[in-house]
Amino acid sequence: MEENSGRSGQRLGINGFGRIGKLTLWHHVGRKYFDEIVVNIGRQAGGGLADIAHYLQRDSTYGSLHGYLYGYQAKPVVEALDEAQGTLRVNGVPVRFLRQERNPGAIGWGQWGVHLVVDTTGQFLDPTVPGDHAKGALRGHLIGGAQKVILSAPFKIKAKATPMPEDAVTTVMGINESHYDPRHHKLVSNASCTTTCLAHMFKPLLDAFGAQRILSASMATVHAATGSQQVLDRLPKSGKTDLRKNRSILNNIILTTTGAAEALGLVIPEMKRIGFIAESVRIPTSTGSLIILVLSIQEEPSGRSVTRDALNAIYERAANDDPNGYLHYTQEQNVSVDIIGLPRAATIIEGHEIHTRTAELAIDLRKVPGIPAAALAAMESTFVRPQVTQAVIYGWYDNEMGSYVNLLGDRTVSVAERM
Repeated sequence: MEENSGRSGQRLGINGFGRIGKLTLWHHVGRKYFDEIVVNIGRQAGGGLADIAHYLQRDSTYGSLHGYLYGYQAKPVVEALDEAQGTLRVNGVPVRFLRQERNPGAIGWGQWGVHLVVDTTGQFLDPTVPGDHAKGALRGHLIGGAQKVILSAPFKIKAKATPMPEDAVTTVMGINESHYDPRHHKLVSNASCTTTCLAHMFKPLLDAFGAQRILSASMATVHAATGSQQVLDRLPKSGKTDLRKNRSILNNIILTTTGAAEALGLVIPEMKRIGFIAESVRIPTSTGSLIILVLSIQEEPSGRSVTRDALNAIYERAANDDPNGYLHYTQEQNVSVDIIGLPRAATIIEGHEIHTRTAELAIDLRKVPGIPAAALAAMESTFVRPQVTQAVIYGWYDNEMGSYVNLLGDRTVSVAERM
């Protein structure tokens, strides 16, 4: 799995060592772009560094680290543990663990020679909060010596009327990564796993039809469990309003929300012209999720309907033309485990299950705002009957390693290359 193994002369900082933090380390010790990696845990863990290494080497979803990197015959790749220094080597890459500060502003990245940080904690999402805020802030990394910060989640501005800062940008690799300007941007959101998948599902459709022909769209993500959910039912904390997240994920289908619709408009501005809603359902799996996308497409006067074969051809062509291989197209009959760990698959289009239906709508122009009364009076009939095709498209994504973390790794290296 080694790539970009020529030394970059840079150190990477990772803040947080949960699901995304650990898998981000897996990605980069395999890629070997960075000379050294500094991981901030911000607290003591287990009995010390040996227990951190135990957690690092094993994963209930993806198996052992050495097996992930080199196959089932591989030997362990974690060595040279130094408890006093908090260091070890992982696949030949020096890794240092910091276990003192949880506030980004107090970590002190500069003293470790770290200028690029990936924040995977999910705790510091607001790019408008000052770096010296008492409870910590994303900008605190900049105070501590970092020059660029990549957030492994969407930005969330608590003060709704506050605009996005000029030095913050949201990107999805393969969609709008060029919107990142190293001269101006210090904070980069890598959006979410769902937004990443959805953007790669929608972009080929916009390229083929244009935003003006897509009348409306909706999506539901059938999403694997995340660390925010409970193993067993638990009393909600004070002020919490979503009581379902405190129910056991082991034996429930749980309705929740997703910010994918809003975030999609940040990475594909044309989406703001389309009526779009997004919902989420959590299910008892560890990873491997599915987007069900439903959209209405206005037909052209030619009379040739948008068919299942036409949509399959659009996706197959887009996947073949994707220079990064982020979009995958398949006619196989997959289940969720089949797509876990698939490298850099932002989305896997399930071509076998694309469905369409074309129907005639009856629209009374008298109920359409803005049409002058004189124009309506001159019409022989105020009804128009456009042809509209409704399409259902399925897109798989490994919401942890395969899709999200691998594209996050590409974003990280692409930022590092321009520092």
